[in-house]
Amino acid sequence: MHKFLARCDAALAEISAQGRYRRFVALEKLADRFPWYSVTMEGRTRDILVWSSNDYLAMGTDPAVIEAAVAAARRMGAGAGGTRNIAGSSPLHVALEEELADLHGKDAALLFTSGYVSNQASLGAILNSLPDWQVFSDAQNHNSMIVGMRDGRASVQVFRHNDMADLERLLAAAPADAPKLIAFESVYSMDGDIAPLAAICDLADKYDALTYLDEVHAVGMYGAHGGGISERDGVAHRITIIEGTLAKAFGCHGGYITGDFKVLDYIRSVAAGFIFTTALPPPTVAAALTSVRALKADAPRRAQLFERAEALKARFRAASLPVMPSESHIVPLMIGDSVRATEVSMRLIREFGMYATPINYPTVPRGTERLRFTPGPRHTEAMMDELVAALQHILAGVLTACR
Repeated sequence: MHKFLARCDAALAEISAQGRYRRFVALEKLADRFPWYSVTMEGRTRDILVWSSNDYLAMGTDPAVIEAAVAAARRMGAGAGGTRNIAGSSPLHVALEEELADLHGKDAALLFTSGYVSNQASLGAILNSLPDWQVFSDAQNHNSMIVGMRDGRASVQVFRHNDMADLERLLAAAPADAPKLIAFESVYSMDGDIAPLAAICDLADKYDALTYLDEVHAVGMYGAHGGGISERDGVAHRITIIEGTLAKAFGCHGGYITGDFKVLDYIRSVAAGFIFTTALPPPTVAAALTSVRALKADAPRRAQLFERAEALKARFRAASLPVMPSESHIVPLMIGDSVRATEVSMRLIREFGMYATPINYPTVPRGTERLRFTPGPRHTEAMMDELVAALQHILAGVLTACR
């Protein structure tokens, strides 16, 4: 056996022994019944209620969004036909970029094939522009941001999560004349906490640093028009680059950045992850354009999301379930062990017809493994009551077995 194959076997055995082996659950989304899905397991097909979709506002199943995709496919075909530079840039792409720039109050926007690519490609392009960049990265930043920083020629310093004193300590110690960039998220999706954007902007002003904000778990939901936490907190104009996704609250696919036209034009011209990638398909772009425009004017839908999240948190607390503190729409339930987290998730499916994603190391630190719930506008009171009863039953058995 080749050494690499042997290494694969050993690594997979170790991951499995630690309870971290990822098994896909083949979920078929039911557009007319969301959040219900169909799943086939152990030779049996059944409907299950999903509690962990990132289609936070159910826009991926909105009839107008679906019809926009269908109409664009009929008119323009299933694929873009090339990169934006070859044959893949359509009036739809331009219209969506204009809509996203307007959403965040910026000069311009640039579409990417995913939120991951938008972070990796944009940060890498920025940090290769000068030889002496100093980057200050929140300790809980997403992997896509970390990889983008590693791709650039920069000195990367990590500050303690949401710790402004630690961030200022690092900024003050950096060379005064070096270009600086602070990279951070708004809503951190594993704990559900929110960054102090205004305080970060104050430090950026004080130390002449640019700012790069990942709003993927906030766009569409927060702010008067869904512009994210930066819109809610009135600081979007103070942020150099705001990055977002079309794959979560907007219910579609793709990523983007917004900012100053010259900065985005530079990234468009040098970022390999943009230049050499086939453009987003027209049906996807049409659907996203419809979704963005709709959510800008749909404050009641956003309000319902937050009401549902608070209702589930309250039920978990009332039932003495180990719900973690969360400032956002994300509701994490602490399990504390990867094997148990996976067991609870699988028992929810098999015994109760519900699904919640187990979040294990390395996504979260060892000992903080959890289930992650994202209740949306279509999760009812009765659904929540059934979920709480199921979790009480399962966790009582799991804890008894561990004694």
